[in-house]
Amino acid sequence: MEDRLTELEIKIGFTEDLVEALNRTVFRQQQQIDALVQEIKALRQQVKASPGEEPHSLRDEIPPHY
Repeated sequence: MEDRLTELEIKIGFTEDLVEALNRTVFRQQQQIDALVQEIKALRQQVKASPGEEPHSLRDEIPPHY
């Protein structure tokens, strides 16, 4: 019985460490997501603020080897 209890305590300790590591990972990922969302918002504002250029087709551009 003592061995089983010790084994469970060890497993709980490893589980707590794993949960903490996963929490840190999720926190960092959320920070990255928040930064990317802000960057997308800034890019959208730049596009809206840019002069009314007509969208151009890639077919109208000259290939780089010409």
